[in-house]
Amino acid sequence: MKISGLVITFNEEKNIGKCIDALFKVCDEVIIVDSLSKDKTVEIAKQKGAIVVEQAFLGDGPQRSHGLPFCKNDWILNLDADEFLDLDATDFIVKQKYLEGGYDAFSFRVKNFLGDKLIDFSGWYPDHKVRFFNKTTAHPSEAKVHQKIITQNEKKVAVHILHYGWDSLDQIIAKKNQYSGWHAQQLFDQGKRVNAFKPVLNGVVAFVRCYFFKKGFLNGIDGLSIAMIQSFFSYMKYAKLLKLQKKNSK
Repeated sequence: MKISGLVITFNEEKNIGKCIDALFKVCDEVIIVDSLSKDKTVEIAKQKGAIVVEQAFLGDGPQRSHGLPFCKNDWILNLDADEFLDLDATDFIVKQKYLEGGYDAFSFRVKNFLGDKLIDFSGWYPDHKVRFFNKTTAHPSEAKVHQKIITQNEKKVAVHILHYGWDSLDQIIAKKNQYSGWHAQQLFDQGKRVNAFKPVLNGVVAFVRCYFFKKGFLNGIDGLSIAMIQSFFSYMKYAKLLKLQKKNSK
């Protein structure tokens, strides 16, 4: 059974070469949908044998959907440029275990790393993402941030994706800040409205959940930092939504 690798990119020259090499271990082709990168992402991708489709960023879900018609195979392995299959996930695909049971999408566990340190606390593990699906019956949602795969018959499997997303806490905070703006705009477009207490309330709840209920306190300063970052993201998402409401009510 042949598989197409699909990756959306923007300024990923640091990761894209390793990503494509890893995908070709299980995929027959790799399609890169690039959001007009300013670095050497496209050049490296072409050198590695990937097919590059250039498209201004449409949002997370729409950008992935844009790449599907360029994939000649039904089964799609849709990783981000900083994600790689762990050995158990590679084994799952190579041995074609995904053909058992009639499922059309598989949710893998995600191991998130800060540098080389696994973040396996504060609710960050096991994180689940559907990254492997059959495009004939499953497809990305139209959500512009944190899209999900719309599937008829999904299965969670205990195999892993390795996500090397950040080298420092600064990078996590910057990415969460960017996502909070996108998410706020998405909520606004969907008609979601909040009051002035919502940002603070959600920020506090997010901190309590991560630090206490998800046992972040057992991991010292790292657990405290991750809990505060989650709180920051939740607060900023609704604070930015509140600003959009006020701006558009004038």
